[in-house]
Order: sequence, then structure tokens, then C-alpha cells
Amino acid sequence: MIRFILRFILLPLGVGLAIFFAAITWVAEGVGGRLFGRGAITTEPIPLEAVAQRSQRQLDATASGEPNQSSQILFGDLHVHTTYSGDAFIFSLPMFQGEGAHPPADACDFARFCSGLDFWSINDHAEDITTEQWSETRQAIRECNAVADPENPDLVAFLGWEWTQSAPLGNPEAGTHYGHKNVILRDTEDDSVPRRPIGAGGAGLFEQPVPPAVWALVRAGMASLDLGNLQPYLDFNRFARVARSMEACPKGVPVRDLPDDCLEGAETPAELFRKLDDWGYPSLVIPHGTSWGIHASPSARLDDQLSFADHDPQRQRLFEVFSGHGSSEVYREWLDTELDDQGNGRCASPRDGYLPCCWQAGEIIRNRCSEETPETVCDARAQHVRQQVLDAGGLPYAHVSGTRPDDWLGCGQLQDGFMPAFNYRPNMSAQYGLALRAEDGSTYRYGMIGSSDNHKARPGPGYKEVARKAYSDAYGFRRDWYDALSDPGPASPEGTVEPRILSALGMSLERGSSFYYTSGLVAVHADARNREAIWHALENRNVYGTSGERILLYFNLLNGKNGMLPMGSEAEIDSPPRFEVRAVGAFEQLPGCPDFVGERLSPQRMERLCLGECYHPSDLRRPIERIEVVRIRKQHSPDEPVGELIEDPWRSFECPASREGCQIRFEDPDWDPSRETVYYVRALQQPTLAIGGEPLRCEHDEHGNCVRTRACPASGPDFDPNDNCLSPVQERAWSSPIFLRGPEL
Repeated sequence: MIRFILRFILLPLGVGLAIFFAAITWVAEGVGGRLFGRGAITTEPIPLEAVAQRSQRQLDATASGEPNQSSQILFGDLHVHTTYSGDAFIFSLPMFQGEGAHPPADACDFARFCSGLDFWSINDHAEDITTEQWSETRQAIRECNAVADPENPDLVAFLGWEWTQSAPLGNPEAGTHYGHKNVILRDTEDDSVPRRPIGAGGAGLFEQPVPPAVWALVRAGMASLDLGNLQPYLDFNRFARVARSMEACPKGVPVRDLPDDCLEGAETPAELFRKLDDWGYPSLVIPHGTSWGIHASPSARLDDQLSFADHDPQRQRLFEVFSGHGSSEVYREWLDTELDDQGNGRCASPRDGYLPCCWQAGEIIRNRCSEETPETVCDARAQHVRQQVLDAGGLPYAHVSGTRPDDWLGCGQLQDGFMPAFNYRPNMSAQYGLALRAEDGSTYRYGMIGSSDNHKARPGPGYKEVARKAYSDAYGFRRDWYDALSDPGPASPEGTVEPRILSALGMSLERGSSFYYTSGLVAVHADARNREAIWHALENRNVYGTSGERILLYFNLLNGKNGMLPMGSEAEIDSPPRFEVRAVGAFEQLPGCPDFVGERLSPQRMERLCLGECYHPSDLRRPIERIEVVRIRKQHSPDEPVGELIEDPWRSFECPASREGCQIRFEDPDWDPSRETVYYVRALQQPTLAIGGEPLRCEHDEHGNCVRTRACPASGPDFDPNDNCLSPVQERAWSSPIFLRGPEL
């Protein structure tokens, strides 16, 4: 009997378990998976006459009004991810309706031929870039630059990476949130750049506090649930295995003494700056997506990193005010929490157009009360779930079952701003930062730029508002995956006993997809069309950002002590400032692509990268409708209320209905020489349609409150693949500020 059990029960069971675990390991470790190289870059540049035409068209547009004709405006994107980034690789998988791998060569060709940019940078997440990928990245950037004449290139490619830090997962109050920053390097040769990118300590995709066995099951599960598309999952799992195999660099060792193949981290901006100083190579560090609530908790504040240690004013000279992940420009005085009579925190009620999600959670529960339920019971249920959401600190959707994105209306969102970041954090905004002054006297003086944050190797895809899923980061589960993972549960009349984390994550992904846009751009006033001139403009903050349109913008101080000063300047003056602004609208676009693109890219590559649509300007420019001036007076001390110091708009000027542009002059007769004052301008185009122009497509009541939404998900039962979610907006450009102080400051 024992022999029978051993032979016919235990032995087959053991063999079966061994095969099962071997199969799990085989799939989870990506056996048979491929590691992608940098790809093949198209080796023929844009025709010289096409490049020359860009400059000539600017001269034609500004010859009658702009006094400084020695410079030209060049447009670029300093925030681009390829599938060398772990999150981009995940979102390229079939389960997310992904397109497959997009290596660095795709980004180069897209920037050159599809979006027709003048410059771009690669910024994959340093936390999971392997040694081989960093080598391939460096080589790809050099190959991208080698296509054209370095003295007058059609395209300049910069090397860089993203330092990606967030407050600890699951407990955003437990540590300082510094946010995400792009590191841009001036040079590209191996002896002039760091041998390793520097990530945010142990914050990488594969370094999260998840047990290895759980990670293995997740990776194996992704593949086993989609066996018809097995190869991409094996590719990803092999990439994950290689990334996980890298050991962290030892701490306290000079950067040049570290091995080339370790994973280098910096826990704080101060440590990042020290390591960059140790290397000694020219670099810029650009905060981005600061108000994006996907990674910033409601308590995140720019004050927390304003010190001589965590803010390096020589490197942190620029601020990404707009990207495909939304605007981080404006400040609002919002409250999610208020104190009751006993001093205890409670959910704040809606005010000033802001609806806290804890409050809306209570309203959803209240609306589920039956007619027979006493009102006092309904109120108690609503209050209970509000406190639940508030105490949890995140993912309000986890505490109310049976909801859809539109049930949450506009909670947590900036509802009166231009194309805002999801779950907006006003204390991380550009305006808030510009008003701050720390105890040690340090302050932010940054220029404004835009970029894309695109995760499909498509720099600057905002030239046409088409192909939402391809040109933006609006990711979502394929429908079968959505149904398997995103069950909202029954519509209970009370809050959940246990948080429904998985369905809440799906809800956050689905709701957040309404807040992905195509792209911003960075524009530089450069003295020449080459790397050195672009870098000089970036360092001098003689730059501006746009929401994707190639608007021409000039903003000058007219009465500097030594004459006219451009945007980005700091100056001491002894009389009220006088300014001049000139803006010219972007070109309307023609369908399709210029002929030279089809002559250089195969039909298959042009379709896969550009989707048959390129930057293809007509001869007509869009009118500028209005120019707005924002004035910000910096704090005298950190305890001075910021809201009283920001005037937006301080002045507003209507422009004539003309395609020739708009020019204005103004002065500030109330200028206070005892306080540093910051001025910047916005140039707003005539309204046009844009993807996500109205993210939630709200219907408003007579008081302006959002009472019904029609969100734009990228997955689930409400997803329409043919809906680009177009709404009219005023595309715009943001100048870099001019920083002025009196002679006694």
C-alpha cells in the first residue's frame, strides 16, 4: 500500500509540482525572452533647405517687431522615455493595449522626421537602467547626432536620465517627497559623461518592498493569462531579471571609484547634486510633473526641498511647467482637511470650486440611502466613509465599492485651470515655488519650459491632436484584463470594511487617463543652431514653454541698467520696470507628412512611428487672442501667506484679430523696490480642439459647479477607441520669469 501511494500518488504529484514550479520560474525569469538593443537610426538628415526654411519663416514673422534679430527660436523636448524605462516597457505589453518595444532609435527618428524638432533629450528612469542599456543609450545619442553636420545640425540630441523619487509607497506622510527630476548632460562622449546614471536610491520599479516570490507570481501570471502573446511578456521578464540582478553601488565611495556595473542611487536631491559635482560635467536638473498627484501626496510641498543643500541654483535653473501629464503652473489655496472644534482633523467641505474626494465619497454613500433610511443614519454613514478616506491618506476609491469614474465628479482636481495634472497638488506648483523664500534665504529662480514625458519614444507629439492612445500616455487595460482585475463590487450603502486596493488602482488608472495630453515643448532663444548655443540658452533661462504649439514669444525688460534684458534675467533696477511682449501664433497644420519624410522613412516605419501624420506647417499662423501678465512678490519670510503674493492675472491685454501676432508694452507703477518681484507672461492662442482639453467634460449648474462628468477612460466599458476626447482650449506659451529687486535688497 505504501509503495502504491509513493509510486502512483506522491511521485506523480511531486513531478507535477516540479514541472509547475519550473514552468513558473521559466516564465517569471523570462527564459527565451529578448533584450532589445538601441535600434537602427535612419542615417539621412532633413534637407538643408527645409531646415533653412524654419529660420526664414521666423524672420518673416518677427522682422517688423522684434528688436533682437541675432537669435532664433528652436523647439525641443527635454523629457522622453523609451522602453528602456521599466514603466514604459510594462505599458508596451499587450495587456495594456501596448504597441510593443520602442528603443532609442525610434525616439531619434520620431524627433527628426515626425515631429520635426530642433533638439530633444532621452530621459529613461535611472532606477532600472542596466549597464548594457546605458551603454546603448550613449551610443544611440551619438549616432543620432552623427547624422547631420554638428555646426548646423537638423537635430541635436542630448543625453540624460530621470531621477524618480516619491514619498514611501503606502505611507506618503512617512518621508519627504522630492519628486521627479530630469538630469540633462551637455556632452555625449564617454569621457565627458557619468559612467552610470544616478537614480533615486531604492525607488526603482524592481526595488519596491514586494517579496521576490510575489514578484515572480505577478510576472508569471501576466504571461500565463495571455499565452497568445507570450513573447512580449518573456521579453519584459528577462529585462526585469537583468535589472534585478544589478547590485547597489556601495555608499560613501567617490563616483569614479565605483564599479561601472552597479546601480547608483541618491536618496535626496542634495546627494544627487554632490554626485554630479563629483563627476564635474556640465548638467542641468529639471523638476517636472511636480503637481501630479499620481506620485505626490496631498501634503507634498516645494518648501520641503528649498534649502542650500536640496536646491542647487546652478543646476536647477529650469522647471517643467507643462507636459503630456498636465500643467503644474497655478497655485490654489485648497483644503482636504480642516479642524473641528476639538482640534481633530476632518474632511473639508467643498469651497472655491474645489471638491475633496473624501467629501465626494460621503456624497456617493449618502445618495445610496433608501427613502426608508432615516436622514441621521445617512449622515452618519457619509461622515464615517469621509473619515475613512481621510485617515487612509490615498486611493479614496478603495473605500466605496461599486463606483465608476464619473461617480467621483471632479473631486481632487483643478477644475478652473488649463489642462491640469491629475489629482492636482497646488503646493508643488510653479507659482507656489516662485513665491517662496526659506529661512536660510534660498529661493527658487527657475525658467519655464514644457516637454512631453512621453513613454513611447515620441518626442514632441503635440503637433497634431490625433491618435490619443499613441501620442499621449493614456494607458489602460485591454478589456479582458480590465474585467478580470477591475471588479468594482456591489454598490454598498456603506463604506467598505476592508479597502478594495486592486479595484481602486484600476479606478485610479481609468480616471487618470482623462488627464493625459499630447505634449508640451521647450523653446530656446539661441544665438546659433548648435549644441553649444542651445545649452547656453538653457543655462541662462532664455527659454519658454508651450503646450505643444510652436508659438513665438519674446518678453523683455526695457529699462535694465545696461539696456534691454530678455526673459530669464535677474536684475537690480532703481525705477519702476517697463516691459515689452511680442507673440506670434503657431502655423496651422497640413494633413500627412512632408515629401522628404516619405523619401527617408519606409512606409511601414512612417506608419508605425508617425501614424502617417507629421509636423507639416501651412503658410497660415493662428491668431494670438490675449496676453496675460502674472506678478509674484516673493516672501520676506517663510511664514508670510503665499496666496496674497500671487496675482494671476495681474494684467491682461486683448490682441487684435490678426495672424501677424500681438505686441504690447506695460509697466508696473506700483513696483516695490524693497521686495523681489517676479513677472512672467502667457500668450494665449485663439481656441482650437485638443485631446483632453476638458479632461472630465463637466456639465455645470447655474453656480458653476460640476454636476455631471463624461470622463475619457482608456479602458473598461466606457472606453471608445474612436474618441480622441477633443475639447476647445487656448493653446499657450509661458515665458520664463524676469526677477527684479531694488538696489537695497
